Amino acid sequence: MPTVGASSTGSDPVILATAGYDHTIRFWQAHSGICHRTLQHPDSQVNCLQITPDRQLLAAAGYQHIRMYDLNTNNPNPVVNYDGVSKNVTAVGFHEDGKWMFTGGEDSSARIWDLRSRNLQCQRIFQVSAPVNCVCLHPNQGELFVGDQSGAIHIWDLKTDHNEQLIPEPDSSIQHISIDPEASLLAAINNKGNCYIWTLSRTKTERLSQLHPKTKIPAHKKYGLKCKFSPDCTLLATTSADQTVNIWRTADFSLKTTLTDSTQRWVWDCAFSGDSHYLVTASSDNKARLWSVEQAEIKREYSGHQKAVTALAFHDGITA
Repeated sequence: MPTVGASSTGSDPVILATAGYDHTIRFWQAHSGICHRTLQHPDSQVNCLQITPDRQLLAAAGYQHIRMYDLNTNNPNPVVNYDGVSKNVTAVGFHEDGKWMFTGGEDSSARIWDLRSRNLQCQRIFQVSAPVNCVCLHPNQGELFVGDQSGAIHIWDLKTDHNEQLIPEPDSSIQHISIDPEASLLAAINNKGNCYIWTLSRTKTERLSQLHPKTKIPAHKKYGLKCKFSPDCTLLATTSADQTVNIWRTADFSLKTTLTDSTQRWVWDCAFSGDSHYLVTASSDNKARLWSVEQAEIKREYSGHQKAVTALAFHDGITA
């Protein structure tokens, strides 16, 4: 079987990793469904996965830590360990040049970690009043959008430290935030299944990006989990505890299709392919799936986890 190094730097540029509650991280051949590498993650469940921009490392966020694994060798151990967080780390991502990492967590904070520093402590902390479920970096690389369990969306300007917040729906929890690649739309889904859409703008005189309410989608009747824009900006995927993924057209936010399967349970995570034609999902039924968005059909299943799959990372080397 090929090593992941061959997969990520050779003829097949696809990286597909999944993880969850069975304390393993699995790497898959996306086209065949074959698992070609398994890493042990014994300390805790994995809450989220993210590939570094240079595609050299995979970050796995769990309880009280972030572990970085080498994508291009068969080293089974993390090559970097970030500790010192008191509770679950629920979000992780990177500056586009790989200068720093951002995280969010149940300790009610968002954090910035300098990846070029040998000091593995976080450099900056943005404290909020409720556990953080999600953090999204604006494509301008200068603002973090932080969603918390009190229903607030915080906008943190990394240059000035200025911040503002809004609460789209009282008595709800912001589960996930997504900004489209053109930085024209922001979506946020909550635990009531509602997905709020804003247009984004910022003038030279404004200190922060401005959010202008556009629409509210009753996306799911149960708990919302993720919302993700497609790379070509034409689609928005929402996932839910109702065991489905809904695909919405961003032109008018009408429902394009629903991705559902009789054995699928909660859909915890999803990621579009670079050409926006496919979607990978992670579910509580211990499987990940590759879907054709246009046909609303499963093209491949990834079976091997022993418990719920709650996180995935996907990079196929294709740009829209």
